[in-house]
Amino acid sequence: MNLKKSYIAAIMVAALLLGGVGAYFGVQLAQSQDSTAQQGGNGGTFADLSEEEQQELIGSSQGNEKLAKVNKAFNLIKDSYLEDVEDSKLIEGAIQGMMDSLEDPYSVYMDQETVEEFNHSIESSFEGIGAEVSMVEGKVTVIAPIKDSPAEEAGLKPNDQILKVDGESVEGLDLYDAVSKIRGEQGSKVTLEINRPGVSDPLNIELTRDDIPLETVYSDTKEVNGKTAGIIEITSFSEGTAKRFDEELAKLEDKGIDGLVIDVRGNPGGLFTAVEDILKNFIPKDTPYVQIEDRNGEKSRYFSEIDEKKGYPINVLIDEGSASASEILAGAMKEAGDAELVGTTSFGKGTVQQAIPMGDGSTIKMTLFKWLTPEGNWIHEKGIDPTIEVKQPDYFYTNPLQVEEPLQLNQNNDQVKNAQIMLNGLGYEPGNKDGLYDQKTANAVKSFQSDNNLDSDGKIDEQTANKLQADIVEKIREGNNDKQKEKALEVLFQ
Repeated sequence: MNLKKSYIAAIMVAALLLGGVGAYFGVQLAQSQDSTAQQGGNGGTFADLSEEEQQELIGSSQGNEKLAKVNKAFNLIKDSYLEDVEDSKLIEGAIQGMMDSLEDPYSVYMDQETVEEFNHSIESSFEGIGAEVSMVEGKVTVIAPIKDSPAEEAGLKPNDQILKVDGESVEGLDLYDAVSKIRGEQGSKVTLEINRPGVSDPLNIELTRDDIPLETVYSDTKEVNGKTAGIIEITSFSEGTAKRFDEELAKLEDKGIDGLVIDVRGNPGGLFTAVEDILKNFIPKDTPYVQIEDRNGEKSRYFSEIDEKKGYPINVLIDEGSASASEILAGAMKEAGDAELVGTTSFGKGTVQQAIPMGDGSTIKMTLFKWLTPEGNWIHEKGIDPTIEVKQPDYFYTNPLQVEEPLQLNQNNDQVKNAQIMLNGLGYEPGNKDGLYDQKTANAVKSFQSDNNLDSDGKIDEQTANKLQADIVEKIREGNNDKQKEKALEVLFQ
């Protein structure tokens, strides 16, 4: 992979949201339904109301007879509880309880302090570890580490479950409280205890927080059998992403590219308006690039204004970290753009949220819509399968080495197996990759230690483990053995 700096925004703000996951960026969908969006049905949802009508509806609900029980509980606590309780605490607790009862990780309540904090965090850059997270089955779960971020460099992976932050459990916290604990000033350290699928024991990973810039689009070219392939990597969909994409696409087309690869691996989503503006470059006006469905089953279909597809082939790279807006792009390009999808199955987020101001600086973000592919498929919790499945080499999937006591001869465990895969990926030959620390493994470790000016005793201590892991991350970042990209380029001109 061409791993370059990108960014992480940390919460959904503004209006309608596709943002890959729980802690991300906002999107205005209602305003995107311009003359190019041919709609089916009148919907009649809360989102169709003006802000004044929304506030009036919120206010009128206070007199609803069904709230009598809530009012009774409120008054009972105020009049009889052992200690005085602030009105605001009870009210916000009631709202939080209602949102929790939905059992929807994408529908949340954000108090004024949370909204202000995360509005500020997306203005220019973001200080943190650079990982997109969501609440999945009650667990704070990594959707994707941001490329060239502390999270990626430390080895965080999609589907890692964060159990503790600096030794404190995050169980029972809502997503934004957990995110607040993970975030911090540039240069400060944080230790995460994580549960990784397929790994028996929790992993402890120390990260140094950094400043994550907001660049989201990178381009490159590659010569393939005498033809020029353009490559555009999109790391997330933010306000400036579509404009930057158009600029890079124009530069590539001016160079005379013969084909294009769009890379949205590890891209957790973002603004609906950004992905639809990008798709308007590729999907002809006779086919919708996406459909939006409301609670009544009414669908709105979105169309471009272009007459025909590009005159060159296009492939899209996806993986398990490609979510939401990335999946809209992949689904549209597959079903309406004749693109091959190369990689592994995507994350599977097929819902759209709206952030609704409550009038006092707080916000409720609530799921209001499904989004569907051009052919009407709903990919929620299923993801989009690639047309050409390609996994990366084994060392792309290795886990951080947790070395309390040195790994050495005759040990047989997952840590040894992990180290053997790393050694093999770096060009050393451990003899096997089954977890048995035999003499060939010890010899490979000695060679690695000698080449890196380490004590060549054939044992993997903390220093050797850290160097192994750092070199594997660097090898991945160099992108010289990116099997998915290689395959995407190979089939582009077939």
